[in-house]
Amino acid sequence: MPASPEPTARLPRVRASELVGRGWLNTGGKNLSLADLRGRVVVLDFWTFCCINCLHVLDELRELEESHREDLVIVGVHSPKFAHEADPDALAAAVERYDVRHPVLDDPSLVTWSAYTARAWPTLVVIDPEGYVVWQMAGEGHASALAALVEELVVEHRAKGTLRGSGGPGDGNGDGHGDGSDDQGAPLYVPAAPSSGTLRFPSKVVALPGGTLLVADAGHHSLVELTADGETLVRRIGSGERGLVDGTPDVARFSEPGGLCLVPAELRDALGYDVLVADTVNHALRGVRLADGVTTTVAGTGEQFMVGGRDNQVDARGESVGQPFDLDDSYAALTVRLSSPWDVVWSDTMGAFVVAMAGNHSLWAFGRGRIAHLGGTLNEGLLDEPLPQAWFAQPSGIAEGPDGTVWIADAETSALRFVAKPADAATGVGDAPVRTAVGQGLFDFGHRDGAADQALLQHPLGVAVLPDGSAVVADTYNGALRRYEPGAARPAEGAATPGEVTTLATGLAEPSDVLVLVDGAPWVPTDAAPPVGARLDLLVVESAAHRLTRVPVPASLAGEVLDGEARRTQRPVTEIVGGPLRLEVPFTPAPGQKLDDRYGPSTSLDVSATPPELLLEGAGTGTALGRDLVIDPAVGEGVLHVSARAASCDAPPTSGSGSGADSDETPDDWFPACHLAQQDWGVPVRVVAPAPPGPPDAQEPGAVPVVVLVRVSALRTSPARPRRSPSRSGPDASRSPESQPRRLSLRHGGADGGTT
Repeated sequence: MPASPEPTARLPRVRASELVGRGWLNTGGKNLSLADLRGRVVVLDFWTFCCINCLHVLDELRELEESHREDLVIVGVHSPKFAHEADPDALAAAVERYDVRHPVLDDPSLVTWSAYTARAWPTLVVIDPEGYVVWQMAGEGHASALAALVEELVVEHRAKGTLRGSGGPGDGNGDGHGDGSDDQGAPLYVPAAPSSGTLRFPSKVVALPGGTLLVADAGHHSLVELTADGETLVRRIGSGERGLVDGTPDVARFSEPGGLCLVPAELRDALGYDVLVADTVNHALRGVRLADGVTTTVAGTGEQFMVGGRDNQVDARGESVGQPFDLDDSYAALTVRLSSPWDVVWSDTMGAFVVAMAGNHSLWAFGRGRIAHLGGTLNEGLLDEPLPQAWFAQPSGIAEGPDGTVWIADAETSALRFVAKPADAATGVGDAPVRTAVGQGLFDFGHRDGAADQALLQHPLGVAVLPDGSAVVADTYNGALRRYEPGAARPAEGAATPGEVTTLATGLAEPSDVLVLVDGAPWVPTDAAPPVGARLDLLVVESAAHRLTRVPVPASLAGEVLDGEARRTQRPVTEIVGGPLRLEVPFTPAPGQKLDDRYGPSTSLDVSATPPELLLEGAGTGTALGRDLVIDPAVGEGVLHVSARAASCDAPPTSGSGSGADSDETPDDWFPACHLAQQDWGVPVRVVAPAPPGPPDAQEPGAVPVVVLVRVSALRTSPARPRRSPSRSGPDASRSPESQPRRLSLRHGGADGGTT
């Protein structure tokens, strides 16, 4: 028999806080309480619908949710980052859009978020059938650890009689059956009626050579061809079922497809397809041949790229090569995992398709059957540098201008960015500079026009180029179209003036893409300049209204100048004292796993700051999950960027054991599955003066404050329990991190960047 994994380590249990918010979704109008959930394992998923890592976790939870319908209930706790996400109608649309199949608590004031001391999106909290918190972790990539923990809790509480269906005290109605209902027999999960119509949450649109339009119909997991009026259905490509299947239009399957790019005419015959599709949730690129609608996968394996993982490339047999991924190399496109490709554009300058890889905050290049990382460090943030050193944050829209400038809608920084053609011919395209036209950072957003360096957007998802070379932005969460007019010099020439931002239209329902029309016909930057007096319209994908909308543009292109409210994400700011600060990120592998150091160090830690001057010492990358920092007391506030990773693998069987009674498998024959825990934090901090010294006998000479980012592991942990010094009493364990200015307690695990 195989060796049994060690049980999950236990810490003192903490009674779960009540679930408090504005209301509930997916419950048929009923407000749930912890009492309704008693007798089941409960997973609280703290999420916000803008966050790509939260969307990844939704997909990770689907299999676990379906396999444990009787013993487990997942509760989504929606705690918004952006103002738009606090709109109850927007949340209801997102729950439908992303096919959330469990109850969702609307927590716009972050009441439940604060009660559970969540500090990152996403955060998972596990409550046992008796109502105690037993595990908490942030980020994505925890499916295996979470499944092991749920199995352990089910076995334990079935034996104790505290699990519904066990016939014991936890068996609500005492009928001996787990029935997915509350004590009165009402189902906990009641789905809302789905939207109907030709389109359901469309994401992107492209004009086809014959004058028709092709729309990525994300909510129907298919592509829809419409006539030029944007309403009349020509055909549907894809069966409408979620999946990754190639074939004819009635057989092929997509999963929330996104960006669409028409292949240059001279390449179509050689490639064998006419449209390239960013098949977002399948983590793949698909090619569609318009003549017969046949779909073929051309890049990606269908699995998600995990930053720092050793399974990101497979061989010809589809098996992992077990090596670190080299971002400076190119690979056969079908052997590499991708991460939520959101949009794609053909770049004449680069001679390749450029992919906005939202899932790991980067740009990639695809062509000739190969794919390569193009730009972005894979850290989430806003940092202007040459492509390899730049930071992006969920790039979701991409377009190329007539001068070769590549424009990017960088959603999580609410920014319009661009990749400029190098001014020096000796500088290769791969080292082209990245610049920010509009945007302040991860937590600043709003609706403000005027000088571009002061203008604000809110989570834009689309961008297009107008005939005069300016950029139009689908400012998604502001429900608006915004225009950026560069300064006196074009961006590619290194303009010193900031440019101007105006508003072309408002009142749109989550616009996610824009198609430029000149005299009613689609126009792209490679077309000739329109004649004087030509009519200009914008065809907008109104995703939340399930339609395409034509918006006329003023002949002057001037638009309105609006000065709306500037906003900042409202999360607790952590107060730290200038001087030495110890950063620690504990890690314990999940039950049945061990650290994986077969190919080098199993852990890594990267630390930086905005502004960089915040850190006098301690910035950089190392292998230890601990770092001594020195904070500059002269810098009043900023953001600490912390990225930690830990690789583990399944522990081998003990000698003589195996996968079954007759197995002769030995440790030498063992090929373990690999797991990667990763989390990127962007932690807002305020530097404060030291507290007055206490009584002499209570002081510890040389004591250094500690920032503890807990937890990378699958270890069960109570929320926000601070470390205690062995030589003195620590703060009371029930106090939240906000009341402990010299400590920060977060939970670590997935791959969410500065949205934390």
